Amino acid sequence: MRILKILSIAAALAVGGGGLQAAETEKLYVECGGSFSGFVAKMKAQAEAMTYPPQVTDPFFGAANYLQRTINADRRQGIFNTDFIDFSRKLIAQYRLDKGRQNAQKYDAIFSRIEQELGVPRGILLSFWAFETDFGAFTGDFNTLDTLMTLSHDCRRPELFQPQVFAALELYARGQFSVNQQGAWAGEVGQVQMLPMDIMQRGYDGDGDGTVDLDNSVADSLFSGANMLRSFGWRPNEPWMQEVVVPDSMPWEESGVQPEDYRPVEEWAAWGVRPRSGSWQGPDLEAALMLPMGHEGPAFIIYPNYQALFEWNQSFVYVATAAYFATRLEGAPVYDPGNAPARLSDAEMKALQRKLVARGHDVGEVDGILGAGTRAAVQAEQERLGLPADAWPTRELLNRL
Repeated sequence: MRILKILSIAAALAVGGGGLQAAETEKLYVECGGSFSGFVAKMKAQAEAMTYPPQVTDPFFGAANYLQRTINADRRQGIFNTDFIDFSRKLIAQYRLDKGRQNAQKYDAIFSRIEQELGVPRGILLSFWAFETDFGAFTGDFNTLDTLMTLSHDCRRPELFQPQVFAALELYARGQFSVNQQGAWAGEVGQVQMLPMDIMQRGYDGDGDGTVDLDNSVADSLFSGANMLRSFGWRPNEPWMQEVVVPDSMPWEESGVQPEDYRPVEEWAAWGVRPRSGSWQGPDLEAALMLPMGHEGPAFIIYPNYQALFEWNQSFVYVATAAYFATRLEGAPVYDPGNAPARLSDAEMKALQRKLVARGHDVGEVDGILGAGTRAAVQAEQERLGLPADAWPTRELLNRL
């Protein structure tokens, strides 16, 4: 499910006197494309230049195969082309709510330790655990080595995946990775879906047995997930989201989920924004107003911890849903769906993106996905045209453009 955002490794990572001394993200080690066998040979040569011995590189790279189904999965992420209401209703099934609450009780001691030691609440961990692998029920059936090598060979994003191959090689040299390892289509493994570089930096021995087993140990998985969130900037014991009610007179152009959209909670309150239930969870914090489907749909105040979730996954709709599900698991009511206009069709979204590009906006790829660039462009054009600048694309906006 994850859309990748991989951070740089600053620490040295070494095996004995040689091996991987430093792995950098967004680094192209060898030229992508060409024959796969030739690519494998170049990656192997690069590993040997990094002083990995043949007894490590021969079996590791000798086991690598091209995996077309990985490429197919990479090109097929249509689940993210949906809106928040449809996406959240699809993912937050009753069995996930029930199973989440059962696991909160079953592993209460583990969650309590994490909350005390790392300050990450159980709702957030349960949410990602649920969405990534259905609480460990299915961790993936793609060969991880094949997947990482295939995506490294593919010229779409090789700079993201080639460093992961060498991180996997490092783990293999340490006896902590198997060429038969199974995982997700993008190379993540284990119950909370971590990439090899994540495991090296943030893997956490939660059960104290001297190893980090993300496939079989719930404690290791949950502690590692919490440790990863902490490294992404999670602030201990602070809220992340709560549903709010907004007045019709709200200056909608002030809404958004980027860091520059945050302001003191008291300013939102002065505009008439109020919690839908209970009191403000972070009255002394800065917060942003998130309108996942515009000013007529659900409304949420998000706190600084929400930004850390974007380091886990880059999909707006995924993060919004995961954050909301976490609040449900911690007792929040079902959100008010409001009366948001229907999402544009894929063809309409692409047409809108092309019109935005023609007006000089950077929306990234014209792919029909309502990403950060498209939202910013929509909001700017709404404000220019005198429409409610809530970043939700409508047919009226499409027609006006």
